[in-house]
Amino acid sequence: MAEFKSGFVSLIGRTNVGKSTLLNLLVGEKVAAIANKVQTTRTAIRGIVNRENSQIVFIDTPGIHKPKTKLNKTMVETSFTSLGDCDLVLFLIEATSKDIGRGDRLILDKIKESKRKTILIINKIDLVKKESLLNLIELYSKEYDFEAVIPISANEVKYKNIILDEIEKNLKEGPAYYDIEEYTDQTLRQLAEETIREKALRILQDEVPHGIYVEVEKMKQRKNKNGEDIYDIEATIYCLRNSHKGIIIGKNGDMLKRIGRMARIDMEENFGTKVNLKTWVKVKEDWQENDNIVKKFKLD
Repeated sequence: MAEFKSGFVSLIGRTNVGKSTLLNLLVGEKVAAIANKVQTTRTAIRGIVNRENSQIVFIDTPGIHKPKTKLNKTMVETSFTSLGDCDLVLFLIEATSKDIGRGDRLILDKIKESKRKTILIINKIDLVKKESLLNLIELYSKEYDFEAVIPISANEVKYKNIILDEIEKNLKEGPAYYDIEEYTDQTLRQLAEETIREKALRILQDEVPHGIYVEVEKMKQRKNKNGEDIYDIEATIYCLRNSHKGIIIGKNGDMLKRIGRMARIDMEENFGTKVNLKTWVKVKEDWQENDNIVKKFKLD
């Protein structure tokens, strides 16, 4: 019988490089918010993959960017902290890069410092010619002794087992850290907050998204008239300015209804139960500098 392997794999890269899309592909469930915006992931989200002979625990970290607030600083610290606590690193870069940019260089230096086993994943290969891809592989291979270099498109399921097989090969014998039924260590409350925030990120105008923070204030399960399970969820979307509040609510409350409806549909699918969702919008101008809120984004 084959030995059982396990380990923690940190997924690291610049903002908007496709880490959350890749995590959801590998886990086969939606555990990370995906939106075409920078800084979509704020905390280190764990996604769990259970295979016949292994359990892989992924840590999806916030994208590396130049921090301007206490929140941003915490996000970047969280990403680099994860390097010291993992068995293997998946370093995600974009195939469209012509050289090693400042953000990727910073990550590469941290990987060198940590001396961690690392697999280089080159995403968005559908956007470049083969010659350009080969140049990029050569450039990075001179910098670090990667366990493997895997060019992919994170939206395509055919790459899933190629990556998982390579990860498994590089893990040591060990126990399962989580129940085999689990695919994330996030609580339902955290998943609800992430889902609402993701929907807001997807549909709001550019000036608003990264100034929002979602807090679920009430989450209670009950039976409805038909005896079916239903979650009553009440959540507040905090934003930085009054003008943002108006945009989030929208004309006649249409924008907020749209965010709520999309979030509810996603939650019902993820939780496997009906959801009654109520959302409010409040202004909290200093939340990105508020220690009590910012500490929620630190890696445990």
